[in-house]
Amino acid sequence: QVQLVESGGGLVQAGGSLRLSCAASGRTFRTYAMGWFRQAPGKEREFVATMNWSSGTTNYADSVKGRFTVSRDNTKNTMYLQMNSLKPEDTAVYYCAAKKSAWDQFGSWGQGTQVTVSS
Repeated sequence: QVQLVESGGGLVQAGGSLRLSCAASGRTFRTYAMGWFRQAPGKEREFVATMNWSSGTTNYADSVKGRFTVSRDNTKNTMYLQMNSLKPEDTAVYYCAAKKSAWDQFGSWGQGTQVTVSS
């Protein structure tokens, strides 16, 4: 299993930026992909972005394309989510997750970090 530690959440005004970090430890050699998800109060958890750890290929939800960017530092086993032009509707608890292979579920999850965007 992989242990994930998130950081970087906070309060920001609309139009501002934040960078979230997700540091992986433990059996990181088993990591196939990592992803970002978010959940707002009263809403279901939704996909934000994923990254294939080997190829670096990324995928983004339509709601964040052009504003959010996923990056990585392989030497630190860390994934980042750069969030620009933040909107109030981006307010949510953000989670990072990892999966072991293409056919596995995201089985390792971080504790979540709160992002609040004020209007």
